[in-house]
Amino acid sequence: MSTTTDVRGPAAAQKPAPAPRRKRPKGWWLPFLLLAPAVVFELLIHVVPMLTGIWISFLQLTKFFIANWGEAPFIGLKNYQVALDFNGSVGAGLLRSFFVTVGFTILVVGLSWVLGMAAAVALQGRFRGRALFRTLFLVPYALPLYAGIITWKFMFQKDTGAINHFLYDNLGLPGDKPFWLIGPNAFWAIVIVAIWRLWPFAFLMLMAGLQSISSEVYEASAVDGAKPFRQWRSIALPMLRPVNSVLLLVMFLWTFNDFNTPYVLFGSTAQPAAGDLISFHIYNASFLTWNFGSGAAMSVLLLLFLLVVTGIYLLAVNRRNRDA
Repeated sequence: MSTTTDVRGPAAAQKPAPAPRRKRPKGWWLPFLLLAPAVVFELLIHVVPMLTGIWISFLQLTKFFIANWGEAPFIGLKNYQVALDFNGSVGAGLLRSFFVTVGFTILVVGLSWVLGMAAAVALQGRFRGRALFRTLFLVPYALPLYAGIITWKFMFQKDTGAINHFLYDNLGLPGDKPFWLIGPNAFWAIVIVAIWRLWPFAFLMLMAGLQSISSEVYEASAVDGAKPFRQWRSIALPMLRPVNSVLLLVMFLWTFNDFNTPYVLFGSTAQPAAGDLISFHIYNASFLTWNFGSGAAMSVLLLLFLLVVTGIYLLAVNRRNRDA
């Protein structure tokens, strides 16, 4: 009887066999194919224009180089220096517009959230006509943007507008009818229109969040003697924290970047200083003075500011969630 000896040695004997090569499943390319159109459109609509705008901010792109903007001279950070020189006319105008926009954003976001929360809480209970009120509250959000703002523009007219007619002809307020679309009153006019447009979105989001809270939680707290305000403060608000975190950020970004409201309400050339929101200011700095390099630099500064604020906000929200 013969025996065979392994002549490969111990190292060769212990070498594992190569793993079989995994084959890609059939149709592995389909998700990439379905995502490709969205990626292409995102590049064409957002990424490429953003990169082009950043490049233009380093050029002296004025009306003399519009025909062939590739020949505009490269001036580095000079456009940024002019925009941030608050002692000059360009920087002072940008800073004033920034403060107007900050005040506008705080009022619009804060009051829109308050109105949306109040309406969402009021319509949580079951009563006859609740569906009708929900539909009516969502009309400003569903109405075409330009149609709604143009309607408000007619309502704010001095002699023929419905606002002055109601306040001075019907209620009999003393004094002369004010101008709403020029002078200091323009700020309050644009705030009213922006709140009218935005608060239904807050109402919709908060109403959906409140409906996700089980009624058993309210019933248990009522047994313990909790009144409606205590239930809202101790139950609804904490459980709505994820909704509020996203809602406030979205409303802040929408409001701070608002361009359509002042453009339609005041026109493209005669905007009042009190309603000079920063997006509208950048538009005028670009298309009225034909200095697209300066306007692009202002746009990049606005983008950086929004990125910094958004990053700080998200860090604060995540830290608060971890602590909770």
